[in-house]
Amino acid sequence: MIKQPRRNRFHYQDNRFVWRSVCYTLLISLLGGISPIAAMEIENDANRNADYVDYESFGAVGDGIADDLPAICKAHAHANKHALSVRSKPNATYHLGHQAITAIIATDTDWNTSKFIIDDTSVDNHKKSLFEVRSLLNSEPLKITRLKRDQKQLDVHPVRDCYLTVFDDNTKRYRRKGNNQNSGVAQSDCFILHRDGTIEGDIDWDYEDVTRVTVRPIDSDRLVLRGGVFTTIANRMKQETGYNYWSRNIKISRSNTEVIGLTHHVVGETEVGHPYSGFISVRDCANVTLRDCFATGHKTYQTIGSANKPVSMGSYDFQASSVVNFCMIGCTMDNILDRSLWGVIGTNHCKNILLEDCVLSRMDTHMGVSGTYTIRRCTLGHAGLNAIGRGRLTVEDSTLHGRSLISLRSDYGSTWEGDVVIRNCRWIPSGGRQTWPILMQVRNDSTHDFGYQCFMPTRVTIDGLFVDDSNVPANYQGMYLFDDPDRGREIPESKRSFPYTLTKEVVIQGLKTASGKAPVVSQNKRLRANVTVVP
Repeated sequence: MIKQPRRNRFHYQDNRFVWRSVCYTLLISLLGGISPIAAMEIENDANRNADYVDYESFGAVGDGIADDLPAICKAHAHANKHALSVRSKPNATYHLGHQAITAIIATDTDWNTSKFIIDDTSVDNHKKSLFEVRSLLNSEPLKITRLKRDQKQLDVHPVRDCYLTVFDDNTKRYRRKGNNQNSGVAQSDCFILHRDGTIEGDIDWDYEDVTRVTVRPIDSDRLVLRGGVFTTIANRMKQETGYNYWSRNIKISRSNTEVIGLTHHVVGETEVGHPYSGFISVRDCANVTLRDCFATGHKTYQTIGSANKPVSMGSYDFQASSVVNFCMIGCTMDNILDRSLWGVIGTNHCKNILLEDCVLSRMDTHMGVSGTYTIRRCTLGHAGLNAIGRGRLTVEDSTLHGRSLISLRSDYGSTWEGDVVIRNCRWIPSGGRQTWPILMQVRNDSTHDFGYQCFMPTRVTIDGLFVDDSNVPANYQGMYLFDDPDRGREIPESKRSFPYTLTKEVVIQGLKTASGKAPVVSQNKRLRANVTVVP
């Protein structure tokens, strides 16, 4: 379990701030003829010696026009050096300018109700983050030469708990299929290595030769970012072919971090533009929680993909890559059924994901999640719930609006190695538009090498589900439990070079449909012959 954040000190500092201001005023009046500039320097020096710093002490104006990013960078650098928290002025509007500089955050930061403007119509470097939450701990060298799938212990004992990523650069995984096809990425795993050598985070692959290891010590204290209302004026980049992701964002690479109550708006989108790689982008760390944050869906654009065919592209407001124990609690957005907007979140290579009490247009795992993947008391919109990976996928006490209740991504083999549990849920297929409901989308005709063996879920358990199949075609005979993985084609066994292991059992209890029709296993006769339905 992820620890709860330590009690934040900001709530009792207001009186200190007022008292210091009174003292500065008395001092200035006693000094009589002191210049305003000198008086300001006295106050700024005093603020720098306080137990928190503000941006104005380092030159920020906060009028929404002046470029405040250089001052913000200086304030955080001072706070990091002296282990001080940072607090912005509640009524200020900070303009973050066009410069390619990053404010490094290593201490608690309270942005409260302050506003931040990010004008991306003209910038020096669109791949430079505005803020990065980073640990100040020094890495230590750890040697790992071999690793086995599901290994739980290493004969390696770091000085403190560490986040690790291991690579086998000689093996390629996730060879994507479709219009965004590629040749895969280096095999990798992220996990927590505790001081006693125990591993937290299921190891997905065997490593006969570990070619690279990155080690990031984990801070024992939780760092908290709180508040802030950010508005991005969207980019208008023109590029007909391929993707050119923007990163004018908040990057989190420090383990044991929580973001509370941050709001992000997007305005000024036009007919052209390129996608963002997450306004809150969490990468290469562990134990990170986004709590009560508000996101905005981005416009969907078109480009030419790697297969030289048109593809859709869009931005993620939340993104997590190679994160162990990633949680989103109470995060929301508007317009979750607006199909013109891209899905709000994408993840890659994560271990243990929890969404709780969220309202989002979708939840997606591209290049895998392993361990536990839990959706609890959530509402998901038009883009639905997407997954590939292994472990236990649980959807409970939630309402979903996707065409499928669960879509196992076909571009990565529609693979889920493990069990799926659906409990006390409501599903409104395609958000109420006319459709033939398919509970689980799976497409894999066993002819493509994804770099790993692919599986349908071993067992699917439905324990309480209402399906609103009231808007269906005239010839509707009942929803399908599974899509047709062969897409209606007759494929001889001799052509199935990369077998797709089929589901064995579906256990159903408490399934109700608006139509009153019982479910059908699939259009695919191989699935109908293979799957046992246990009522």
